Formats: sequence, structure tokens, C-alpha cells
Amino acid sequence: MINIRTHSELQLLQQAGYIVALCHEALKNAIRPGLSSLALDAMVEEIIRSNGADPVFKGYRGFPNATCISINNGVVHGIPSNQLLHEGDIVTIDIGVKYKGYIGDSAWTYPVGNISQERKFLLTHTEQALWEGLRVIKAGIRLSTISHAIGQYATQHKLAIVKELGGHGVGTMLHEPPQIQNYGKPNQGPILKAGMVLAIEPILNLGHSAIKTLQDGWTIVTKDGKDSAHFEHTIAVEKEGYAILTTL
Repeated sequence: MINIRTHSELQLLQQAGYIVALCHEALKNAIRPGLSSLALDAMVEEIIRSNGADPVFKGYRGFPNATCISINNGVVHGIPSNQLLHEGDIVTIDIGVKYKGYIGDSAWTYPVGNISQERKFLLTHTEQALWEGLRVIKAGIRLSTISHAIGQYATQHKLAIVKELGGHGVGTMLHEPPQIQNYGKPNQGPILKAGMVLAIEPILNLGHSAIKTLQDGWTIVTKDGKDSAHFEHTIAVEKEGYAILTTL
């Protein structure tokens, strides 16, 4: 059952998304070599709380921080630490907020200083895979059409799709139905209706798709040690297209 949100709910979801976007805007200007992921996490938490929201990841099933920060071959759910960022790294920062009971959720992968051509390729085409998925969204299409658009683009650019992870519905809980794969055949699954709110999030690797969870029980990395990237927006389905909620 995919919820259809009322106008007032969409306004709250948009405000939650706006706070997430404020965090990403600040990160874009702050990320540099020599900063720790813990410092970035603290900065994000301060922005979230000063805007009357809560960091929804903090305490979620025992997760200790406001953000998930994954570096280089980190895929998702990295725990912020005192580890310093180095010139040439890539860093994925996933942010979730709760504002008056409603969720905003967006992840972005950032370059740290100058990065290699290979890493530029990964970031460019993982982000574009997101836009390819968004491009097909409007009321009346079936859910897997989004999955197909993302998967087709990723495959064309020889990037591996992490099949265990994907997008989801967004509302009053962090993960709501439906699950949204980043691959598959088009024209399958539920029909989208105006007012549905979805997080679309391709997660692509330079090497193989295989992943593993580290001993902390949270951090997921690529098995082959190659880099991974993750781009995510929360959107509202509209009659003709979609509206990005996690934007300024």
C-alpha cells in the first residue's frame, strides 16, 4: 500500500526535504582534505536541530550518528569517525530528517579536492542514473519503469548495480512501501499516482556488485574494494512529472 499524501502533508514533507537540502548545500562548501567525517556529522546535526527538526538516523535501530558517511569503497551506512578525508577521496553523505513527524531523505557523493578520472566517471554517471530514473516519473506509469531506466543507464556505462539496496516510499517513517529496485523490466508493479512520495537512489560500483557488512554491523563496503557512489532525492509524483522535495 503506497500512501497518497494530502496537500498539507506534502508541505511538511517539502519542509523536511528543504532542511536536508540546507545540509547538503553546507557540506558542498565544507568538504575538504583534513576534515573528519565526525566533524561533518556534527555540522549536519547542528543545521538539522537549528531548523526545528530531528536527525532521523540517530538512534534508528541503535545507529549512533545523525548521518551515514561512506568513503571510497563504502557503499552505505558508514559510521562517522575521526578518520580524516584525504585529497582524491570520494565521500557519500546520507541525511534523513524528521520535521513535525514527516521525513526528508537524500544522499550525495562528493569529491574531496581533485579526484581521479575514474572516480569522476563514477560520480557523473551515478548521478545521471538518478536523473534518468526521475525523467520517466509521472502519474500513470508503473513503478518498475523507474527501475528499468536507472538499470539500463548503469549497464550502458558498465557500472555495477548493488541489487540488495534501492529506493523506497517516504512519509512518516524512514522506509515505507514500495521498495524501488535500481534494475528490472519496465511496466511492472503498482501504478504511480499523484501525491505518492518516493526516494529514488541509484547505488553503483566501479567494480563488481558484491557487498559485505563490516564487524560494526552497519558499514557496508564493496567486496572487491572498488569505489561506490550513491545519489538520492525524495520526490513527489505529480500528474505530469514530479517535484523534487529535497532541494532549495
